[in-house]
Amino acid sequence: MDLLKRSSYFYDLPQELIAQTPSAVRDKSRLLHLSKQDGSVKHKTFCDIIDSLKAGDCLVINDTKVIPARLFGTAEGRQGEIETVLLSRAESAEGECWKCLTRPGKKTRIGQRIVYSPELSGVVTNVLEGGIRVIKFEYEGVFNEILDKVGIMPLPPYITEKLKDKNRYQTVYAKTDGSAAAPTAGLHFTPELLKKAEEKGVEIVRVLLHVGLGTFRPVKEDDLSNHTMHAEYIKVTQEAADKVNEIHQKGGRIIAVGTTSVRTLESATDENGIVHPYEGETSIFIHPGVKFKCVDAMITNFHLPESTLIMLVCAFAGYDNTMNAYKQAVEEKYRFFSFGDAMFIE
Repeated sequence: MDLLKRSSYFYDLPQELIAQTPSAVRDKSRLLHLSKQDGSVKHKTFCDIIDSLKAGDCLVINDTKVIPARLFGTAEGRQGEIETVLLSRAESAEGECWKCLTRPGKKTRIGQRIVYSPELSGVVTNVLEGGIRVIKFEYEGVFNEILDKVGIMPLPPYITEKLKDKNRYQTVYAKTDGSAAAPTAGLHFTPELLKKAEEKGVEIVRVLLHVGLGTFRPVKEDDLSNHTMHAEYIKVTQEAADKVNEIHQKGGRIIAVGTTSVRTLESATDENGIVHPYEGETSIFIHPGVKFKCVDAMITNFHLPESTLIMLVCAFAGYDNTMNAYKQAVEEKYRFFSFGDAMFIE
């Protein structure tokens, strides 16, 4: 098996196993427990994860908050609706300027004004590579409050049902606005479960990665060495780095909640396994052959075939272990993707 070929990461998934809605209770979703050592699989409920956590472990969570980044408006002087998805803030720009995707793109040339609501409009100030527009927003009041009122949660393209409660596409510990998608492994945690972990002696450390829509873009290159990852903003504070390093030195495990936490930690860790404070972009691409420098265990959801995320899981758990676990998950009718069930890999 050539692990640098995209097609090696394909698996058959029946359409009905793609979760369209969140589980009724966050921590009552299913949990597949996968052993890195021997590839053995156990089937549990997510709240059972507390039994696998030990005093001295470190649970690393990504406290990014999804913004209602999908807007619908009309282009001034033109007919028809314009869809706009906010991707990330445009650096070194004055005012509230964002890099955005617009559809249809031909109606959003430089200088075009788009009206989203009586209190919010925007002007296209630049067109970047890949058709990304820079839009300077004009508004009265507080931008985030207006966005919360006018915007819609940008659910992944494979979710077709409307989300009844937008808080269910948000982790209970979400704090810093900026993501266009949720770090979905964290959706299974409840405040009570986190409290139980802390009472057991588990340290909870916060890092930040703002998830971009690039996370849903398919890998187009069949040779993975030619694939270019999208860049995402990350932040690891001095406090977070010190705590992770201290726990590692004491022999505790670093357990990353989600692939976003994995990518953040591995981006900020040097070749000696020391985590450093860092703020900026990462475009780290983790696939089989890439060595892990920090993460000891991982909580993650089930990912799309041929995606960079399943490649990351294969790098961590081993290719055969991962693909076998996915095969069992399909046979056992686990729910897949963003609103689906979880895996714990240790």
